[in-house]
Amino acid sequence: MKFWLLDLRLAMRSVLRQGRRTMIAIGAVSFGVVAMILSAGFIEWLMDGMRESTIKSQLGHIQVVRPGYVERGTSDPFGFMIEGEEAARAAVQSSSGVKVIAPRLSFNGLASKGENTFAFLGQGVSPQAEAVLSSSIRISRGRNLSADGANEMIMGRGLAINLDAQVGDTIVLLTTTAGGSINAVEAPIVGLFTSVSKEYDDSALRMPIALAQQLVKVSGAQQWLVLLERTDDTDSKIKELRKVLPAAKLELVPWYQLADFYNKTRDLFSSQINVVRLIILMIIVLSISNTLSMSVMERVSEIGTCMALGLTRSRILRIFVSEGLMLGVVGGGLGVVLGCLLAVGISAVGIPLPPPPGMEEGFDGKIMLTFDIVAQAMLVAVVSSFVSSLYPAWRASRMNIVDALRQSR
Repeated sequence: MKFWLLDLRLAMRSVLRQGRRTMIAIGAVSFGVVAMILSAGFIEWLMDGMRESTIKSQLGHIQVVRPGYVERGTSDPFGFMIEGEEAARAAVQSSSGVKVIAPRLSFNGLASKGENTFAFLGQGVSPQAEAVLSSSIRISRGRNLSADGANEMIMGRGLAINLDAQVGDTIVLLTTTAGGSINAVEAPIVGLFTSVSKEYDDSALRMPIALAQQLVKVSGAQQWLVLLERTDDTDSKIKELRKVLPAAKLELVPWYQLADFYNKTRDLFSSQINVVRLIILMIIVLSISNTLSMSVMERVSEIGTCMALGLTRSRILRIFVSEGLMLGVVGGGLGVVLGCLLAVGISAVGIPLPPPPGMEEGFDGKIMLTFDIVAQAMLVAVVSSFVSSLYPAWRASRMNIVDALRQSR
């Protein structure tokens, strides 16, 4: 322990003695850490917002469906109806951590206004439950569905533009019933909405579930969407609910199995962040390796003298590795402080961003700070500093004592 403390003191003295070169190395490490925190924090904020918007507009945290609905529900939407399961629904609703359970009935058909006709994706919903579940859907004009279940609808803004429809217009909906016949209904538009997905807004409309059941001539719903207090509780809640729901009749599907666009986007951004980390790691390695290599070249006689006085090669190696680690720890710590301060400041001001693909409106970006982001940035700084110090330290420890002393003459 005594030798370790002495080696650290020697390493610190060397670091402080080379002021200009040390500051350049620390600056490179700090810059890399700041860049990692800001870039990873911005991506994490984007992904968190996309995740919550997807959950709170389309998927919920958990979907309760008939077995096979996820695989075959598109081709046979009315073959997996949930009917007569009020006890199971009450059990889910009364479970701790569940905010609301919202039934949905999905169907499609043609929407007409005058001479304009477009295909639509319809959803019969419970207005009271959707007021809690669909908090990420914004009513841009008009109002949301009323709680009394009147014959009315709200429509995605893109679909309304295609139909040349406004709030107050009456739309004719034509669809195929569960029995294969044709049925139609007229209902006024009481509101236009926008969500996280422009594709969804271009085709979707919603109406009270009673009106949807009347239109397609069914009872019940295909899905129960469960909204939880916390997204992180999804897996544990599924395990809990599986104990109280009949497995042969009802299946529990987590949101992340259905969020294909979110999953692919997160994979893409994760790959980009890894490339950024690799580039920053290379910058840190080159910077510290260059600093320590110059230090070794300038201190050949000093290294020879230390060896002549009895310092072993392992201690010489340890001294130079300690120098590299000091540069990494100091630079990483400084970068963490600067990165966190910048993240807080940028988040307070906001980053004006244009509408991304699939959305119609821009927004102000922020930087999300998490322990994992900060810890990973600091770990990259320390590990890269350690790795970059190994070769210069090895060169210093392998010097020939006679040759090193001769150079000082």
